[in-house]
Amino acid sequence: MARVLVWSPEAIEDAEKIAAYIEHDSPWYAKAVISKIVETVEAIPDYPEMGRAVPELGDVAVRECFVHRYRVIYRLDAARILIVAVIHGRQDFSPIQSRMAGD
Repeated sequence: MARVLVWSPEAIEDAEKIAAYIEHDSPWYAKAVISKIVETVEAIPDYPEMGRAVPELGDVAVRECFVHRYRVIYRLDAARILIVAVIHGRQDFSPIQSRMAGD
């Protein structure tokens, strides 16, 4: 059975903030970055283990893919794939750890 792909509200907010930030300099580039993030996320159900385990956690169920400078972090569960966060690669990860429970 295929896993259902779900975006957390926080991950949606992350992507919206990224788009708004980039859009100040280049609306075209903002659209390109967000399109690539969405394209990458939509490929995860076909290849759920394509991303590496998040090194800060050491939990193989929490994985990440890189899109440009951004980390798309997701949790693999039996029935779903939860997109937990979309953050800049240089962003401090510790505030994001509270999202990892997947609830």
